[in-house]
Amino acid sequence: MKFKEILRTSRPHFWIYEAATFLLIGALAGASSIGQLLSWKVLLFTVYFLLPANILIYGINDIYDYATDLLNPKKVSYEGLITPEKRKPLWIWILCSTIPFIFFIPLSLPTLISFFFFLFFAVFYSAKPIRAKGIPFLDSFFSAGHYVATGVFGYYLAGGTTFPVEGIIAGMLWAMAMHAYSAVPDIQADTDAKIQTIATTLTKKGTLFVCLCLFGLSAFVIAPLYPGIASIGALTYGILMHKSRNSSPEKLFTLYTYFPYINASIGALISLSLIAKLVL
Repeated sequence: MKFKEILRTSRPHFWIYEAATFLLIGALAGASSIGQLLSWKVLLFTVYFLLPANILIYGINDIYDYATDLLNPKKVSYEGLITPEKRKPLWIWILCSTIPFIFFIPLSLPTLISFFFFLFFAVFYSAKPIRAKGIPFLDSFFSAGHYVATGVFGYYLAGGTTFPVEGIIAGMLWAMAMHAYSAVPDIQADTDAKIQTIATTLTKKGTLFVCLCLFGLSAFVIAPLYPGIASIGALTYGILMHKSRNSSPEKLFTLYTYFPYINASIGALISLSLIAKLVL
């Protein structure tokens, strides 16, 4: 496979999720000085979570989702399609871009466990024998799990000692809502391929209602720490879920393409708050 194809497979429009969760939330929350935040190991794994981690997550997803992707216009035109002859070279890219980084993980229990959980959730979201993607509700849990594990890994790698429980709970709720919403545009394709997801099980309106509840609960949990950001997030996602509820498939897909920018903006507010605490 050409590097251009690998880049497309890695979903550049989603790169910010993993890398920002690692550096601008996890590492920022764990660091007690600029020096810790800019240590070579933090910078090295920022590179990992920017590109190689996304090659792993979405590459494995595309390898196991070929039957569904054939029926999904979003995959064919917007994100690309991995045909059977590309699977072996893609596996080589996945392994060669992840394995070298493993040797640089500090030999401490929190970093080893959190990185293990990142790999576990990222791989078995799509891969057999678990293939959580085809199990309603477990699909959203596994998708959320690798994001939260990434943040926890960044926290401990930067020198953090005890990750706040509120952050884990709020992060899981938010990321589960993010996954469920992203599954809504795929309802027809997944139904045609006879694949069950949280969205095919709850239907469009049911899934959007669950997303609204999850985003709201996430804001509620994090409100004691970041009341302003929680309020902005609850309002923003509430409006998005409302607009999505009565949208046509075409309009819903347009809203879906805005989703990464909305998530990045909310994440940026959290990051700025953490930066202020670090430097002031």
